Amino acid sequence: MTHTQVQLSQVIYKAASQSFEALATVTSQANTKTFPCSIEAPINMSFERAAEGLKTQAVRKSASAHGIYSQMRHHMATVRAGRPRFDPRTWLAQLGFGSTDKAA
Repeated sequence: MTHTQVQLSQVIYKAASQSFEALATVTSQANTKTFPCSIEAPINMSFERAAEGLKTQAVRKSASAHGIYSQMRHHMATVRAGRPRFDPRTWLAQLGFGSTDKAA
């Protein structure tokens, strides 16, 4: 069983469509995905019930992985294979731009 965590941000109520909307970030063991979520509800619905509905929708979207979402993968830095650190001044001198001490 995988543990899934849901975080809501930018929760708003849109009176024109009579719905609560939010960005929901779903974090599981493998990755993190962000989904736009929306539930139709009256303005007098409690925030807790609206948040539960948005979280439920986010988990369902995460399970199906269809539609629009943003995904962030954990990045591991690669070793530069013994190459020296990049020095822009040396690089410009190699290109023939001469001394960069008097640059504006």
